[in-house]
Amino acid sequence: MAIMVTGGAGYIGSHAVQRLLADGHRVVCVDNLFRGHREAMEILSRGAGARLVFVAAEVGDRDLMLRLIESHGVDTVMHFAALAYVGESVNMPLRYYRANAASMLGLLEAVEASHALPGGGVSRFVFSSTCASYGEPVRENIPIRETCPQSPINPYGWSKLHGERMLMDFADMCARAGRPFATARLRYFNVAGSDPAGLIGEHHEPETHVIPVALQAVLGQREAFTIFGTDYPTPDGTCIRDYVHVVDLVDAHVAVMNAIKPGEQRVYNLGIGSGFSVRQVIDSVQRVTGAKLNIKEGPRRPGDPSELFADPRKIREELNWQARHTDLDSIVQTAWRWFREHPRGYAE
Repeated sequence: MAIMVTGGAGYIGSHAVQRLLADGHRVVCVDNLFRGHREAMEILSRGAGARLVFVAAEVGDRDLMLRLIESHGVDTVMHFAALAYVGESVNMPLRYYRANAASMLGLLEAVEASHALPGGGVSRFVFSSTCASYGEPVRENIPIRETCPQSPINPYGWSKLHGERMLMDFADMCARAGRPFATARLRYFNVAGSDPAGLIGEHHEPETHVIPVALQAVLGQREAFTIFGTDYPTPDGTCIRDYVHVVDLVDAHVAVMNAIKPGEQRVYNLGIGSGFSVRQVIDSVQRVTGAKLNIKEGPRRPGDPSELFADPRKIREELNWQARHTDLDSIVQTAWRWFREHPRGYAE
């Protein structure tokens, strides 16, 4: 089997490529390297040989995607490629609609055209979506289930929700045409941690994720760690979020890929089913690293809900999947190993 992984040179995508190669698959990775890292591909290719093909290109290039699907016999697509900064999406909405929604359109057009190929082309599509599509759920809807109303509050969330809608409509069209197409939409929350072996990890520019920001402060790359909002209606006054380890997240993608059957359209929320506050993250980082952080307190950021975490019962009941890394210190430990050994990320 050949699997196309879009955005495979990015944080989550590279961990997916690593896992798929370990499972014996052939992988075609497509990434425009705007925020992905060629170095990650070079690292993963060392033990993969010809089983990993990397192409630096735009995922929305319909003709190129079709040629890659045909020439490599791609059967499945895992679509991670996206821009994912909420604040940036507010300031640059059109960039986000082009990168996330328009690229999805081009990719699906290539998938549609592939159905005319002798081998039938792509029959399964796993879409990396987001909890941002839920917007700001009312307290009664937390923990968040898949039935929670989707009402994004920023262009990032809307661009991903448009992608979900396109995938649903495309699958419905395939069913009516008598060529059932298997799809899955996976919505998740805060992804954290790194490959436990330390080969690949998290490297964003700019970095906005809580755990990496705290670790950068430990390394002296930031003057301080700022808590945005200390007056939320939570036990310690700071925001609570669901942190799912990147390895667990990829494991869920693989489990869903292997489970979906022709004609099925599945949707799952991925998380650990509980949340950790910003202060709990700080405490964990200090325990794991043995360092004392310089903490500053700032005002709330607009649109930051007090509490967000998933209800992962559906995927647990249907696929027997659940996160294995549920201890915050163990999640931080894998992130710390990467940051300690690669303080400048892939620039090392």
